[in-house]
Amino acid sequence: MCHGENGESTSEIFPRLAGQNAEYLAKQLKAFKTGERKSTAMAEMVAKLTDDEMIALGRYYEKMPAVREEAKDPQLALVGKYIYHNGNKFSGVPACSSCHGADGYGTASLPRLSGQLSSYLFTQLKQFNKRQRTNDNVVMHTVAEKMTEFEMAAVAEYLSSK
Repeated sequence: MCHGENGESTSEIFPRLAGQNAEYLAKQLKAFKTGERKSTAMAEMVAKLTDDEMIALGRYYEKMPAVREEAKDPQLALVGKYIYHNGNKFSGVPACSSCHGADGYGTASLPRLSGQLSSYLFTQLKQFNKRQRTNDNVVMHTVAEKMTEFEMAAVAEYLSSK
């Protein structure tokens, strides 16, 4: 219900799961189960899942077609495209594409960012920036702590429409 019938969430609180990398999803489910990643709702949902069930859920959602939305602010998305592919040499923000790929599809262990809701991506970047999200790569803390809210919003807007 929270992530949409086919993983196509329309809520800024819940990420889209359709098209997400299976290994990454399984990793996040495990992090919710162990408490490494905080969410009372998700902790309850995954409490009884086995590792094999988490992997199966990841594979299930990975096979679904990813959804994308049109940029609500095309000019902001253009700024985000620049930062995503080139970084910001003035603030030391590296290109997001250097880890997440030019297409934003990530890798087996990194999330697919393209097509994700911009508001959800923005919230996650802010959590990395404030070190409230601690279950993932330390590199994300280092990158996000250099980003302004404008840069976060721009990158999120770009990725949502990609």
